[in-house]
Order: sequence, then structure tokens, then C-alpha cells
Amino acid sequence: MGDTKVETISRLAQWRIESFGPCSYKKSDPFKVGIWNWHLSIEKNRYLYVRLFPEPSRVSKEQPPVARFILRVSNVGPNRKFYISPVHERLLRTSEDFVWPVDSNFLGRFIIDVEFLDLRLCPLNGGEASPVWPNDAMMQSVSTKSTLQSLSRMLKEGILSDVTIHTSDGTLSAHKAILSASSTVFRSMFHHDLKEKESSTIHIEDMSRESCMALLSYLYGNIAQEDFWKHRLALLGAANKYDIVDLKEACEESLMEDINSGNVLERLQEAWLYQLEKLKKGCLMYLFDFGKIYDVRDEISAFFKNADRELMLEMFQEVLTVWKPV
Repeated sequence: MGDTKVETISRLAQWRIESFGPCSYKKSDPFKVGIWNWHLSIEKNRYLYVRLFPEPSRVSKEQPPVARFILRVSNVGPNRKFYISPVHERLLRTSEDFVWPVDSNFLGRFIIDVEFLDLRLCPLNGGEASPVWPNDAMMQSVSTKSTLQSLSRMLKEGILSDVTIHTSDGTLSAHKAILSASSTVFRSMFHHDLKEKESSTIHIEDMSRESCMALLSYLYGNIAQEDFWKHRLALLGAANKYDIVDLKEACEESLMEDINSGNVLERLQEAWLYQLEKLKKGCLMYLFDFGKIYDVRDEISAFFKNADRELMLEMFQEVLTVWKPV
């Protein structure tokens, strides 16, 4: 049946129920969030009972998830009403581990949203659950690790550095060869008769020393995950300015992973500014296809005052697409 499919984006899953009788049961198709496939099910008796559970598998058996999440049920139509659960956090292994009774008469068409706030791996031998997000670490060979350690020392200790970078609140030392290999813009500075070539100095005054150090750490191959997440927006601006394509793509992918109601408008603005089509599409889907526009209605007026007219037009067209007559 068509209405057993669950759509997902970022950490949000949405199940649109097209038909549901007064006394019946329905289970969704599996959908993937984190490393698990999940199911939603609904059952109507006195209440509407909503269940969330992982699909039985080797992964869910050996690494059962500890999930922190919110559920929301809403009817379809202009007079949309929402029933929102408290924040739940629990170990989920079977369909009996979680059930939410909704005291409302939902029949016909309605929508169930699940927003995962956190997912962790529960160790079977005890100990602390380990996070699933972020999960961007790369397995590296011994030779690659050795090379990266050497580059890290070159940066941190200033070994044979030959260029000084002036930021908004301090200076850093780096190497022309590393910068030139990473960016065509930097390479042009050092290979043409520009002031940067003569003075061996670069002015990056639109970045703080800390965020610029994160940029250099990325170029030298030893950026810490927490530094990348902390400085993603600054790194995105630098990647766009200095034509560092892989960093720009990494920032876009990362910004897609944790879209929520508190940052979606900012992410949409950044996507428009830096021409990030995937992030822009994701933000528009989050707002309109998944109905989260209702959660930001207090902020939308201020957003429209500063938004580009073409972006506003795209948002309007998205509204027409989502709410077109069936």
C-alpha cells in the first residue's frame, strides 16, 4: 500500500496516513535513520496507539539503539491540529519497548512525525552508550596517519613556515606549498606578482584566529571533529571564498545532518548565499513537505524582510507544489 512509506530527511521521519478506520492496525515500511532501519505502527482502539521500534536484524540485536525523540501527530487540512509527545529517551529493541497513546479521534488522513534528537549505541556488555552522530571519522592507513602527524607538527610548531596569516584577532604561520595545493586562489596569490607573493603575508580579516586555525587544520588534514562542527559556517564562507571545493561539500553535507526548527531559516539563507542546492532543497522540504513552517511562524516575518526576492519566490513555489490539489 502506498501509505506505508515513510519519508525521511536529516533526523526527521514523516508518515502520511491516507486512510485509517475506527478499529484497525497499520505498520509502516522500514525507514533508515542512523545505522538502523525503523518501523512505525498505529493501532486504533479507545486511543490511537503509536509505536516506534527498530527492524529486527543483527545490527539492532548486537547494537540496540538508545533513542531520544519527539513524536507529533496532526490532521491534514487547513485547520491543522497538533498533538506533540514529551521528549522520550529509552532503549528500543522490540515493538513492546515504546508506545504512545494519543487521546484523539484520528480517522481518515493524518500525519505522524518522529524527530530524533539523539541516537546512541547501547553496549551489550555494559558501559556508557556511544553516540551515532556525528559519525564522520575516516579509517586511515598507518602511512596516512604518519603523514598527517607530520603535517600537524609542521602547522603547530611552525616548522619551516614561509607565510604569515593576519586574522581579525591574531596571526598564524603556514606554508605556501600546502595552501597552494589546497586552493587555486592561494596558488594565484603566490604565483603571480601580487602583494602576497612579495610580502609572504595573507590578510584573512573576516575570520577569527580560532576559525582560521580550523581552516588550516582542515587543509593540513588534522581537523578535530568538534572544531569542524563548531566552525562550520566560517569554514563554509572560507571554502567559497578560496575555492576549496571538497571543504564546501563537506560543510554542506554536515549542515544537512542536523537541520531543526531553530536553525532551518539560517541554513536556508546560507544555502542561498553560497549556492548550495542540496542544502536549499533540504531546508525547503523540511519547512513545507514536512510541515515545519508552523514551528517558525514567529521568525518568518523577520526572515522575509532580509531574504532575496528570488529565494522568496522559490519558497512560494514550494508552497504551491506541496499544497496543490490531489
